[in-house]
Amino acid sequence: MRLSFTLPCQGGAEVSTAVSQLVIAGWAGRDEQAIMHHISELEALGVPRPGAVPLFYRVAANQLTQAETIEVLGSDSSGEVEPFIFSCGGKLYVSLASDHTDRQLETYSVAMSKQVCVKPVAREAWPLEQVADHWDSLILRAWIREGGEWVLYQQGALSNLRTPWDLLTRYLGNTTPDDGLAMSCGTLAAIGGIRPATEFRMELVDEVLGHNISHQYRSIELPVVA
Repeated sequence: MRLSFTLPCQGGAEVSTAVSQLVIAGWAGRDEQAIMHHISELEALGVPRPGAVPLFYRVAANQLTQAETIEVLGSDSSGEVEPFIFSCGGKLYVSLASDHTDRQLETYSVAMSKQVCVKPVAREAWPLEQVADHWDSLILRAWIREGGEWVLYQQGALSNLRTPWDLLTRYLGNTTPDDGLAMSCGTLAAIGGIRPATEFRMELVDEVLGHNISHQYRSIELPVVA
């Protein structure tokens, strides 16, 4: 799956990558209490506890999209904001993605629920080396539209999540990431609990350098036909 990104920190230059391996890191929090909170959120929806943390789910690369509209089956899916890293030209870059997931199917199989929804990705990226020394201070935020208003849904610093270097080492060992590898690096607890919404907005904020990456999308619900 080919994705193209603008690099605003490099005068609007672009980088394009053909993602051949997509990995979603689950249960990727650093704080055990925060992990248990998120597990409890999902348990309330009927999702079984994971066998280990973190876990690495392989998802078909063609599930990535940079579109502003996606199609989902039924009304039981929702987004999750996550840092998104990818390897291209021997370098790592960071962008932003939503691990949009079917919550009803998740109660049956987390791995299968990851496969049935496309994963929206922003159109901007930063070289990972640009933010490496202040990674923990980067801020993730997401909003959903409820009752015609944007409502804050997720918010927190990346100090709450395992770093990309930690996750890549756990996944690859000491192997250098090949071009085409992309990884979604974990999410934050939902404010007010996980719930579906047809409009989702997200951002990654670098207050040190004064940059941000944002993306917004809406979901069109397809009918469930039996």
